[in-house]
Amino acid sequence: MRYILLCCIYLALLSGCQQPATTPALQTGAEQTALYLPLLAGKRVGLLVNQTSMVGEQHLVDLLLANGVNVVSIFAPEHGFRGDHDAGASVKSGIDSKTGLPLWSLYGANKQPAAEQMQQLDVVIFDIQDVGVRYYTYISSMHYMMQAAATHGVSMLVLDRPNPNGAYVDGPVLDMKFQSFVGMHPIPLLHGMTVGELAQMIKGEGWINNAEQLQLSVVPLSGYQRSQPYSLPVKPSPNLPNAQAVALYPSLGFFEATPLSVGRGTTFPFQVIGYDKFSTGNFQFMPVSTPGAALTPPLMDKVLLGEDLRQVKAQGLSLQYLLRWQVLFKAQGETLFSSAGFMDKLAGTDRLRLQIEQGLSESEIRAGWQAELKQFRRQRQPYLLYP
Repeated sequence: MRYILLCCIYLALLSGCQQPATTPALQTGAEQTALYLPLLAGKRVGLLVNQTSMVGEQHLVDLLLANGVNVVSIFAPEHGFRGDHDAGASVKSGIDSKTGLPLWSLYGANKQPAAEQMQQLDVVIFDIQDVGVRYYTYISSMHYMMQAAATHGVSMLVLDRPNPNGAYVDGPVLDMKFQSFVGMHPIPLLHGMTVGELAQMIKGEGWINNAEQLQLSVVPLSGYQRSQPYSLPVKPSPNLPNAQAVALYPSLGFFEATPLSVGRGTTFPFQVIGYDKFSTGNFQFMPVSTPGAALTPPLMDKVLLGEDLRQVKAQGLSLQYLLRWQVLFKAQGETLFSSAGFMDKLAGTDRLRLQIEQGLSESEIRAGWQAELKQFRRQRQPYLLYP
């Protein structure tokens, strides 16, 4: 772990990130090409990337090819290499039409690269924009790639990007009995870390097998503080189209385990809540089949009534929406958590669901996870790269 931290400090110094008199412009890891292009000379390179892996107006794949890097293959997470697959839709392997490179899916039957795919590589790069919420699956794909790299002796390079929810550490810490692809690590729902910091923690805490064998490097952000606002230049997935959806996602993602709609199939997904039988509000909308919502979002082609959250000030995790709808469902004699097992995977525990069903207040529920959050803050400290 000391080697990793020294490496990151060295990279940070190379990028000239001593504190100047004026605040420097934020630069992502991918934008600091002088720090990582020399590391790729003569190497066979794989890329775990998607539509967010941009360097200005150019995709990282195109930038590397233009600089003579030997890119061997591309790996695609949930939503695909181009970010156009529905949530939960299987991503197929094939050939990238633009570059002619092999395109291997890491979302579908195989979450981890095959041995023969890794044996063709010397180094794999992870460069994907995350949103800082544990059940958002890009960090799960990063975990599996780290595991494959450690197993097969392939170096891993993470090009860091900001966490748009980086100011918050909140929610239940995952109980490993509820580990799944929507929750791989014993971290809070909102962990407040960048993917580079989290990669260091995954290695340092031994959350992958043979962690000590993984040669991990991180190109850190320049001019970044975790509390600063960051509006994503490219939507990270089809149903997180803007900053408001990203900010509400920690609170509304739980509704995926209920019969309610959060706006998939509208122009404002994860910014509304609605139902066809009864409601807590009078906002009207109708989800329809659209790209990114063509599978089985609930209540398709029905007029729904509910809450319009497009103008609310969303900050971190709020339980008020779940608690409000729970009261209404209980009064109607219906069950809010129609997919109780999935809710428990999203929460990383069954405790949250049970507390909501028992009628506990938000303050009572929050009190139950404060000790775990305090411990997590101490545990993550050695891996943090930014103030």
